[in-house]
Amino acid sequence: MVKIVRFDEAERYEPQEGWARVSLCAESDISIEYFVKPPRHASPRHSHENAQVLYVVRGKLSIEDGSGEKHEVEEGDCAYIPGGEPHVVTNELDEPSIGLDIFVPGRSFDFWLKRKERESS
Repeated sequence: MVKIVRFDEAERYEPQEGWARVSLCAESDISIEYFVKPPRHASPRHSHENAQVLYVVRGKLSIEDGSGEKHEVEEGDCAYIPGGEPHVVTNELDEPSIGLDIFVPGRSFDFWLKRKERESS
C-alpha cells in the first residue's frame, strides 16, 4: 500500500529551540526525517541502533564520529553512519542548514524527546 505524507501535514517537533524535525516516513523498516538545524547548533553526542544516512539539502554540517574524527558534508553530500556509532552533528554555518535523516530500521520520531525523558529520570 502506498502512503503519502504531505509536508504541511506531517508530524513535527523541536528537540531544542530552533532545531525543527518533520517526520516524512515513520515505518518500522525505514524512517525519514527532514530537519532544520539552527546556526552553530550541535546535537548532543549520541548513538542509536539504526543505521543512518544523512543528506545535506542546504548548508554545511560536520559529523564527529566515535574516534573524534570530524567529517564535513555540504549541500548535495551524503554521509553513512553505522548503527551504534557515537556521533555529533554540527551546523558549521551562521545560518540554518537543512537535511534529511534516513534510518534503517526506522526509529521512533520522538527519539530526542524520549532521550531527554530517560536522562531526567
